[in-house]
Amino acid sequence: MARKVAAPAKAKPRPGPKAKPAARPKLSHIDSRGQAHMVDVSAKSQTERIAKAEGKVIMRKETLDLVIEGNALKGDVLGAARLAGIMAAKHTHGLIPLCHPLPITKVQIDIFPEHGLPGFLVQSTVKVTGQTGVEMEALVAASIACLTIYDMVKAVERGMRIEGIRVLEKSGGKSGTYKAEA
Repeated sequence: MARKVAAPAKAKPRPGPKAKPAARPKLSHIDSRGQAHMVDVSAKSQTERIAKAEGKVIMRKETLDLVIEGNALKGDVLGAARLAGIMAAKHTHGLIPLCHPLPITKVQIDIFPEHGLPGFLVQSTVKVTGQTGVEMEALVAASIACLTIYDMVKAVERGMRIEGIRVLEKSGGKSGTYKAEA
């Protein structure tokens, strides 16, 4: 009887040097175990910090004209939106997890009719002298002002859109100044 010769064992490929994973940016609200936490800002110096944000409410020309003329059924649309934006900035820490409550010193809401959209451009400016920035407060202020415009005129037009919520600029603190591209 002929004996079967076993085939030579295939050599297992040797693992090469391990590639280093790309460095990930460190998220300040995630600790070393990967869990969410509130950032400790106690060692940061108090500086003046300002943030500006914007958003747009896109609507039909007829709806824009109705608001500009002051003929909305619910009353002063732009006045209500300004007030809502100011109030929202002051309550951001209660809306966004891990935000610090801040002694905000200024909130300004500017609303500009934009016939080219058509709609409104909403801009917020928030200021504080503190240990952390106010970008979230500016974003919340702009967002809520836009939502209030929507709410005030939704009976006339439900198809409005809110777009372009973004930080325009910020200053102060360790990371310095940021300006959005035009």
